[in-house]
Amino acid sequence: MTERCKLVTLLILCSGRHGFVVAITGIENVGKGLIRDGTGFVTFPVKYQCVVFRPFKGEVLEAVVTMVNKMGFFAEAGPVQIFVSNHLIPDDMEFQSGDMPNYTTSDGSVKIQKDSEVRLKIIGTRVDATEIFCIGTIKDDFLGVINDPTTA
Repeated sequence: MTERCKLVTLLILCSGRHGFVVAITGIENVGKGLIRDGTGFVTFPVKYQCVVFRPFKGEVLEAVVTMVNKMGFFAEAGPVQIFVSNHLIPDDMEFQSGDMPNYTTSDGSVKIQKDSEVRLKIIGTRVDATEIFCIGTIKDDFLGVINDPTTA
C-alpha cells in the first residue's frame, strides 16, 4: 500500500469530534487489511500522529466572509464555518441591502461584505460527525475588519 492510499483513508476518517486533520506527522502502525464485501476495497486500521485544527470557545480567529444578510454574516476559517449574528456586530454598524449586501458604519469608514477578512472570537461551537460549526462575535476590542476587498 502506498503512502498516498494511507493518507486518503486517514483524511476521510478524521474530523468532527477530534478536529480537522491539518498534517499527518507520523504513522505508527498499520494493521491487517479487511476486504469490504461487494466492493473490493480494503480498510486498514492505522495508528498515527497528526496536527488537528479544532476551534474552542474564546479563541480568536481570522476568517473570510462568505455571505452577508440581514441576520448577520457567515465566514470561513479554513474548513470551519462561523456565523456572526447581527446582535454580535457592533451597534454602530447597519445592514445595507443591494447588489452587494454589507454592514457599514454610519460614517462609511468600515464595511463588512463578501470576501472581507475579519478577526472574530468564537463564543460557541457545535460538533457533528463530520463538521464543526461555530458562532462568533466581532463586538469586542481588537475584533472586526482587518482587510476590505474594496480598498485593496
